[in-house]
Amino acid sequence: MFQDEARFGRMSDPRPCWAPPGMRPTVGLALVREFVYAYAAVSPADGCLNTMVAPSLNTPTMSRFLRQVARRHAEEFVLMVLDGAPSHRGKELIVPTNMRLIALPPYSPELNPVELLWDELREKEFANRVFETLPAAVVQLRSGLDRLRRNPEALRSLTGWDWIIRSL
Repeated sequence: MFQDEARFGRMSDPRPCWAPPGMRPTVGLALVREFVYAYAAVSPADGCLNTMVAPSLNTPTMSRFLRQVARRHAEEFVLMVLDGAPSHRGKELIVPTNMRLIALPPYSPELNPVELLWDELREKEFANRVFETLPAAVVQLRSGLDRLRRNPEALRSLTGWDWIIRSL
């Protein structure tokens, strides 16, 4: 499995969009900066997606996410590939017994297919939208994560890069 975290919330994400010829689209702008963090782990081989939305990005929260993934895959041994974020290296990090962490090389987000999930969510769920409250943004985030989770074939297509599938 590959794992990563991303920040989502009430930040504006203006992007180009379609409009009829001769019309200029109007896109709202939010100057509020409130955030939550999405944790995700995906298996490129079968498109299985595990997610968690949390208010913070730290070692105890990462431990909780790893515990959640380990429980969901209790009958499996999970190799979790992740980046070198401080919350992944903290002495307090608790790694479940059915899991081993494998660190990606430093400064190499292009090797982590979970990054494409964040791009997909930002494009389809957050682009050109303004949220009145943080809970409204969280509802949108969870809706997008559920949409991805319900489509393992699309997840395999998005994350099942040749070099990953060949190494399995």
